[in-house]
Amino acid sequence: MSKVGREVISALKQAIRHAEGKNAKVVEHEVEVPDVKAIRRRLKMSQQAFATTFRIPLATLKNWEQGRRLPDAPTAAYLRVIERRPKAAIEALAG
Repeated sequence: MSKVGREVISALKQAIRHAEGKNAKVVEHEVEVPDVKAIRRRLKMSQQAFATTFRIPLATLKNWEQGRRLPDAPTAAYLRVIERRPKAAIEALAG
């Protein structure tokens, strides 16, 4: 078996032990979810324009804004980039 295969199996075993309440070496990370609606409003964009510009499905954006869903960790990081450097995000997506 490959090294990657062994690592995957080890990680799954740790996850099972954690789910069973046993002592497992699992690190949980809190993800600070940015206020998507505030970001969009600060950029003075409609939901449609924000979704189109940043390639986010409109339904997903609406779910975030209405609190029905939360962005995952990578998406939260992407939203932070949009919040802090919107022009850079737009330029990166233009190519």
